[in-house]
Amino acid sequence: MSETVPRPTLEAVAARAGVSRATVSRVVNGGDGVREPLVERVRRAVEELGYVPNQAARSLVTRRHDAIAVVVAEPETRVFADPFFALQLRGISKELTAHDNQLVLLLTEGRDDHARVGRYLAGGHVDGALVFSLHLDDPLPGLIQRAGIPTVFGGRPGWSDGTGEDVVYVDSDNRGGARDAVRHLVGLGRTRVAHITGALDQTSAVDRLEGFRDVMGDVDPRLVVEGDFTPAGGERAMRALLDRCPDVDAVFAANDLTASGALRVLREHGRRVPDDVAVIGFDDMLPIAEQTDPPLTTIRQDIEEMGRLMARLLLKGAGDVRSGVVLPTTLVRRASA
Repeated sequence: MSETVPRPTLEAVAARAGVSRATVSRVVNGGDGVREPLVERVRRAVEELGYVPNQAARSLVTRRHDAIAVVVAEPETRVFADPFFALQLRGISKELTAHDNQLVLLLTEGRDDHARVGRYLAGGHVDGALVFSLHLDDPLPGLIQRAGIPTVFGGRPGWSDGTGEDVVYVDSDNRGGARDAVRHLVGLGRTRVAHITGALDQTSAVDRLEGFRDVMGDVDPRLVVEGDFTPAGGERAMRALLDRCPDVDAVFAANDLTASGALRVLREHGRRVPDDVAVIGFDDMLPIAEQTDPPLTTIRQDIEEMGRLMARLLLKGAGDVRSGVVLPTTLVRRASA
């Protein structure tokens, strides 16, 4: 058996540095009023002894936990199957790590989970929250507001309980990107352009549908089929489109996963892409867009940067931002359209 090495204490650091315990505490906790030569002595002693601050005691002094809750309003089966969430979480994690903050991941499967998340956020365990993939009837905005912690949302808020006016959020130009996608299809000479939407209880899907309508106007309602941002939803919607409108010659899918499902169904039905039917997605998630058959023309949004910006706004304070930051999108041309 090996003996447990005593953990270095604040007093030991003070003795090594030749300063008072109070001086060490101020330096370790980021306080002001300590001369730079003393700061350097304390830091050197901390490094030599391998001192690690007691986070619980530090939190009592600073009222900070150096932990941020990341709340994804989706079940774990969706979060871990969709590369979108991995990219956004990667961006968030990089920014939090750069500022020595911990990421606490909270997922919601149902109403019981909403209550659990609300209690956790109100319990003073974290310094703020990053929340994304909200649905229109989601109770989370109200629960978070009652928790009273700083929050940045991913995506344009769409709730109607009056909490959205001063909400800080980060989003992409979903409507403008959709317009670019449909204009590209029309520019190719396509006349029967269909749209497979995302889940219409989410603002990103609504905005992309509106962008489609901005270009196509009063389109045949049979050319719009609701999906759910998943490959299976894309397959179901594409089968419905071919049944309703066998002469469809172009499809704008609400995201790359939806487009991948649509491509599989078109191939099953012997439709050549892009000769018979051109297909465009949204996201430009490279593990998907470059590996579909054929490679997918899509609208690129910088998902990882969205995550980083959310975290940056939360950690540094929103400053003059009183509503949304909307990032641009770009058309990426590949072989499908």
